[in-house]
Amino acid sequence: MRLLPPFTAAVVLALMPGAPAFAASGASGAPGAPAVSGFTITDPRIKESSGLAASRIHPGVYWTHNDSDDGPYVYAVDSATGKTVARVTLTGIGKPRDVEAISLGPDGQLYVGDIGDNRDGTWDHVWIYRFQEPKGLGDVTVKAEQFTVRYADGARNAEALMVHPVTGRVYIASKSEDKGGLYEGPAKLSTSGPNVFRRVAELPWVTDGAFSPDGARLTVRGYFLARTYPWKDGRPEGEGERLTAPWQGQAESVTYTPDGSALMFGAEGASSRVVAVPVTSAPSSATSASPEPGSPAEAGPSPEPGPFGKGVLVLAGGLAVLFAANRLFRRRRPKS
Repeated sequence: MRLLPPFTAAVVLALMPGAPAFAASGASGAPGAPAVSGFTITDPRIKESSGLAASRIHPGVYWTHNDSDDGPYVYAVDSATGKTVARVTLTGIGKPRDVEAISLGPDGQLYVGDIGDNRDGTWDHVWIYRFQEPKGLGDVTVKAEQFTVRYADGARNAEALMVHPVTGRVYIASKSEDKGGLYEGPAKLSTSGPNVFRRVAELPWVTDGAFSPDGARLTVRGYFLARTYPWKDGRPEGEGERLTAPWQGQAESVTYTPDGSALMFGAEGASSRVVAVPVTSAPSSATSASPEPGSPAEAGPSPEPGPFGKGVLVLAGGLAVLFAANRLFRRRRPKS
């Protein structure tokens, strides 16, 4: 998992003249909407939670996994307590390389995306693992299917995998310092050969994404922003709408609650917090960037400038300088 690129930090600085980098415009709690709450992942084994998927058969349970080389494990976390209630060990697959995302399909199967490539797109293939969501909670070993993935336009790094809840089609969003892309998989994945994913839309630099339960919207998130797009004819429509997203540092995951009433935002780190943000209808162009009265405190601080907001800007600026210097050093380093 790489930290945010200098381009992203520079864009944040350029776009945020007077507001904190973490205060996005848009969603807040709607009158009469069901109450939602976040939770803290307490399992010390989960230090790099890099994806989230809400269970449909176990109320309040969310599936997650570690980034990098933790092993072939997927964890079920009870949002009521933050405790792990199941660890699934996958067999029938190779050694996971850089697991970045998880999504639940309409077939009741969990899709795990071993799609990261911290070498900036040098691996000629990545993998997706699929297994049936366990009906019982508890530590279990399951045999998973393994699918080889290649991109039609060449290898690339990615952290977001989304399965459409109606069609079952799998999508991957690539990561790029310039502009990411949304890639569509074949109508049906095959274990007999490579599954070629083709670029169908442009997306910003994102670390995860999720479809709404009805399949009508696609939401993506990065370190400093979240956007939601109407989904029409198998494509995201327009430029999307900015959403209120919490500042979480190494922000790595997002999923919808099963009823679609809230988005759950997660991050890496020991004892990481999953933040719930209620879903509302899209704001009009005249809507202020300020959250509406009654918005949950977890959805982000007030957009009034303050010390924490200034600290975030300083952090972003420092990261930009650090990574720019690192890139310059790498470019000037003599070849061996």
